[in-house]
Amino acid sequence: MSMLRVAVLAFDGVSLFHLSVPGMVFGAAKDAPDLPHYEVRYCAAKPGQIRSEQGVMIEVPDGLEAMERADIVIVPAWSDPSLHAPAELTEALRRCHAQGALVVGLCLGAFVLGDAGLLDGREATTHWVARDLFARRFPSSHFRPDVLYVSDDNIVTSAGTVAAIDCCLHLLRQRHGADVANRLARLLVTPPHRQGGQAQYIEQPVPQLPSESRLPGVLEWAREHLAEPLSLDTLADVASMSRRTFTRRFRETTGTTFIKWLNAERVARAQQLLETTDMPIDCIASEVGFGTSLSLRQQFAAQLGTTPSDYRRTFCKELRTKKSAVRDLDAKRTGMMDRESQPIRLATIDAACRSR
Repeated sequence: MSMLRVAVLAFDGVSLFHLSVPGMVFGAAKDAPDLPHYEVRYCAAKPGQIRSEQGVMIEVPDGLEAMERADIVIVPAWSDPSLHAPAELTEALRRCHAQGALVVGLCLGAFVLGDAGLLDGREATTHWVARDLFARRFPSSHFRPDVLYVSDDNIVTSAGTVAAIDCCLHLLRQRHGADVANRLARLLVTPPHRQGGQAQYIEQPVPQLPSESRLPGVLEWAREHLAEPLSLDTLADVASMSRRTFTRRFRETTGTTFIKWLNAERVARAQQLLETTDMPIDCIASEVGFGTSLSLRQQFAAQLGTTPSDYRRTFCKELRTKKSAVRDLDAKRTGMMDRESQPIRLATIDAACRSR
């Protein structure tokens, strides 16, 4: 099994949370036998001790040269976005990008990628508290303040804090499929994919009303009934709310519209079925509630930029492996039966020759 190298930048004032997220997510992948081994290393402009934002001293063994040997380079949240990243760091990031490495900026780490010129002409995001500064500082970037993470070519940026986990799971999902990302998310006890963007977190949270607590149960109910013709009115009835109240609460909870949420859930379920079963695509479309394979293809194109057939060819490795193992077992059994029946056939032929 091949090995993928991940280099995580450390610096004075780095967040311990952001520094540890790549190690937690990619480290969890080491227990999956069907995945390549991820080697996570930490580097700094100068190897040695750095002081984290929380005051903990950390020994960092590698210098920036470790980034140039990496397949994935991750920059955690920059300690002060008003300060430009040093030239030696931005030059190293440009070299990594030129060599084909995937370069990731978590949260305010997007500012470092912007200082390196890697966001010019590309979509990018960062923590919503710094959205105005980011837009002013990097006008050549296509700023997406409403999303949790965004990929553009081999540049990835994420929104604030916990979105770092969403982003790293997304990297695994891109390389290995939704089923693998879902399994690792369960190990981390975190949602494999959060619908909606960081827009839902920008405003101050309102006090929770008693009826609001019913909404998560309604969403789970909807996931269990995706094959049915779901509507806003149906879910509002399940939640015992008026359509208007349910629509408002739904948007506050998910950060998106009902139709976008439902289509995303149906696509996620279709991904799982494409990866883990050999169901025909028409049957999958019906099973997840799209009705026709055309609707399924349209949603895959809109959300994933691919077709169901291409997705299955890319990520249905486990099913192919199982089928191959079954074929090998059948072949062995057939060979054993042929060898066992061969003496009987020879004896029959010999008896027939003697009778003549």
